[in-house]
Amino acid sequence: MNRTDFLKTSALAGASLITDPLEVRAFITPKKAQKYRTAVVGAGWWGGNIMRCAVQAGESKIVALCDVDTRQLKKTSDELAKLTTDSPKLYKDYREMLAAEKPEIVIVATPDHWHPLVAIAAMKAGAHVYVEKPISHTINEGKAMVRAARQTGRICQVGTHRRISPHNVSGMEFLKSGKVGKIGMARAFVHYGGGPGKPTANTEAPPELDWNMWCGPAPLRDYNPAMHPRGWRNFLDYANGTLGDWGIHWLDQILWWTEEKHPRKVYSTGGRSIKQDSTDAPDHQVSTFEFEDFTAVWEHRTFGGNMAEKTHPQQAVGVYFYGTEGTFHMGWLDGWTFYPADPKKPTIHQDAQLDKPDDQNIALLWANFLQSIKTNKLPVSDIEIGQRSTNMALLGMLSLKLGRSVSWDGNQIAGDAEANALLGRAYRGEWQYPV
Repeated sequence: MNRTDFLKTSALAGASLITDPLEVRAFITPKKAQKYRTAVVGAGWWGGNIMRCAVQAGESKIVALCDVDTRQLKKTSDELAKLTTDSPKLYKDYREMLAAEKPEIVIVATPDHWHPLVAIAAMKAGAHVYVEKPISHTINEGKAMVRAARQTGRICQVGTHRRISPHNVSGMEFLKSGKVGKIGMARAFVHYGGGPGKPTANTEAPPELDWNMWCGPAPLRDYNPAMHPRGWRNFLDYANGTLGDWGIHWLDQILWWTEEKHPRKVYSTGGRSIKQDSTDAPDHQVSTFEFEDFTAVWEHRTFGGNMAEKTHPQQAVGVYFYGTEGTFHMGWLDGWTFYPADPKKPTIHQDAQLDKPDDQNIALLWANFLQSIKTNKLPVSDIEIGQRSTNMALLGMLSLKLGRSVSWDGNQIAGDAEANALLGRAYRGEWQYPV
């Protein structure tokens, strides 16, 4: 099948997506570009990736970097100096940064538990926001983020870049064309290799790190070197494990395909069968999402790879859509593949087109973000889209905590006070829960 049959310009959520590489470069790096005052909150590895794409797009002046770890501030500031003549001021507190610098764009790449407060404060200060996924640690925080975006009229893009990656776009067109037939089930998954691991002793936080501020509104617990940087996703006070991290990407693909906005019933099971390290997130989990017209399943393991489905030396990942005409796999590094039910028909495959060095497509998502700001049209990964995908992951974690299924009407768990109590959580100290 001809690749051009699928890889074509698409209009998504009112914003044009350009998939031809030459057109993309022309759009990302215009000759005469407005320079938006841009700040980065969370200047670690991933925040640096987004910042790099913002600089390369040619429409941002980086005026501030904010992080509670001065080592990360220095590293990212040094990298920025190689890319541009911008001289951003360095901050440890995002509130001081917003007041002093008045940025027009704020990149929020902190750990999950900080996303809501920083993003909402930035929007209320007048900035457009690019916030990483999942958008929040709890469901009610996500509701507050959507309200803030709508009340302020600010553009809020969520970092689910697979909404704009070329092979995901063409694959979604294939799925929606009906060539897979009627789809009755979708199965999303990620499987990592690895063993039980070893516990890591708590220590004093490094002097360069403001640990109290890092914990922020979440519980203040002893510092553990396994948590920072990058290990915090598997500590449930601050994130929601593999389901909250990887799950949102692939559950988002399912929601992109269906016209239904949310599951009506969720059940999850799992736990820690193998891991013996200092984390507390499930090392395996299976979540079932009942929709009106189909069933979706999420599964992950962090201790045993899957050689039968691997798309990476240490990882099997993606989502299978099971239809009456065959099985469709939406992958990452391996693009997408359709396996017809009729053995006489050929397998159809589309290679991935991914940006280096991280094999992601942040630059395309950033270009769409800028276009949305200029046109005041919702971006492809608008905050409400990100909220729905985040909700699926959070409902899976909520069911796991309860040990039973929950019914969901898109806003609450009707008639279930115990479950509704888990839609939010108390904030610590000076921090006020967003409303």
